[in-house]
Amino acid sequence: MAAMIGWDIGGAHLKAARIEGGRIVAARQMAAPLWLGLERLRAAIAEMRRMLGPARRHAVTMTGELADIFPNRAEGVRSLAALIGEALAPAQVAFYAGDAKFVPDAVGHEDAIASANWNASATLAARRHGTALFVDCGSTTTDLIPLAGGEILPCGTKDAERLASGALVYTGMTRSFLMALAPRVPFAGVWTPLACEHFATSADLYRILGDLNEADDQMPAADGREKTVAAAIARLARMLGRDAAEADAAAWRALARFVAEAQLRQIHDAAFLLLSRWPLPETAPVIAAGIGEKIIRRLAERLGRPCLPLFAEPEAAAHAPAAAVGLLLDATEKTS
Repeated sequence: MAAMIGWDIGGAHLKAARIEGGRIVAARQMAAPLWLGLERLRAAIAEMRRMLGPARRHAVTMTGELADIFPNRAEGVRSLAALIGEALAPAQVAFYAGDAKFVPDAVGHEDAIASANWNASATLAARRHGTALFVDCGSTTTDLIPLAGGEILPCGTKDAERLASGALVYTGMTRSFLMALAPRVPFAGVWTPLACEHFATSADLYRILGDLNEADDQMPAADGREKTVAAAIARLARMLGRDAAEADAAAWRALARFVAEAQLRQIHDAAFLLLSRWPLPETAPVIAAGIGEKIIRRLAERLGRPCLPLFAEPEAAAHAPAAAVGLLLDATEKTS
């Protein structure tokens, strides 16, 4: 059976999904931190091809062009497109340019290709659910896209526009810096500012709270040490200028819960902003994707809306843009 693979090239991770007969049969993620050099990505692509097997066609979307190894976004798109085209040769490669459109070459289409992975997932969600609030919470960012009548409602197409509209919130399940989530926290009866240092990440919060799938945390811990609850508490304590031994485990769990709540409020506020502009029917569901599905389910509960997964397959749900871009290209080829 002919196969298609969808790829999502992020700044920290590479994601891919294998599609056969219009179905997702496998989806994977690998750490590929672009700030450490393009060879990391090249090696990750080779390993991913080994795991997922050969395919006649590949669909590619990306956000990695924002990595600071590139002088600008356009150069980032061209560099990443050239690398993956070379790595996947001689198979055919199509680049996602938004609005369910694909182009064979990135040159001349840099602006449309840049950071369009959210559009692939939202387009698929709109086709499947019609009217809904689509939310994809990943390792680093959360996308919130209102949908109506099978279409994406306008809330910006570029990152700068989407940040302003609430459609893009730079907070995620594993890689967010804690001082970006809450400027101060209640601890031992007083409000305490968090240190503006990279001592801990959101992965530590959800590890302490028991909400983290360890397979989703593929980057090193902030201090390079082990990924245990005890080590996560030590990192969290450091954010307050304290040692873990200064309080019991219950106190540290309460603190983690507060910071996780502060993160949820950021996403909740963005949802309210979007829904104030596009007031969807109260029965319209939240469609969830990404590794932060538990965060999205809490958001849906706050909004008083049902929560439905974009994909039935858990692996595909965690790597939604890769799965979506592959399915969209597969559907495009079947109708052309």
